Amino acid sequence: LDINKSSNTIDLIILITILSVAPSILVMMTCFTRIVISFSLLRNAMGVQQTPPNQVMIGLALFLTLFIMSPVISEMNEVAYVPYKNGEYTSVEAVKAASVPLKEWMLKNTSNESMDFFLELSNSDVSTENEEEFMEQVSFTTVVPAFILSEIKIGFEIGFLLYVPFLIIDIIVSTVLMSMGMMMLPPTTISIPFKILLFILADGWTLLVGSLASGFNT
Repeated sequence: LDINKSSNTIDLIILITILSVAPSILVMMTCFTRIVISFSLLRNAMGVQQTPPNQVMIGLALFLTLFIMSPVISEMNEVAYVPYKNGEYTSVEAVKAASVPLKEWMLKNTSNESMDFFLELSNSDVSTENEEEFMEQVSFTTVVPAFILSEIKIGFEIGFLLYVPFLIIDIIVSTVLMSMGMMMLPPTTISIPFKILLFILADGWTLLVGSLASGFNT
């Protein structure tokens, strides 16, 4: 689409449609997926289903995504938006230039297993000797699903590690209650305060956010 030179109604309809789904697409192409999965599994592991609220979780995940993606956004601004603003690029050329830093970042954070899986599914024959040639040959439609699958996998791995200490607390509380003969008292009633206390004493939010921020290859 070249909006600067075209006033075609169909082009405008297509552009509006793309803009309507752009937030969802961009969310899936950033580190937001891994962050929000980790936060959701943490909340479930602690047993507090509605605390923090969804709005707080999504807001924190969005701003943490902006913090992590800031170098990529700055590079996209320099190589794409600034030349487009100065009239050096058309809209199509600007989009192509902006996709290069994003594609490079996604490749750095995509596991080899996920990439090999989608290359095999798409029957893509990519034979290169260095990373630059690979990035040029592999298509964006292959990189994006491989990146999303890799992010979901890592998010669940983080969630599993978060579940382990809280599961131990549940087991200990259940064992103590059974030994005391308190069969009718739900273990979660006693274990949730201990989980929250453990998370506070370990400064859990700082550790989790720091691990998520440092876990991406920039």
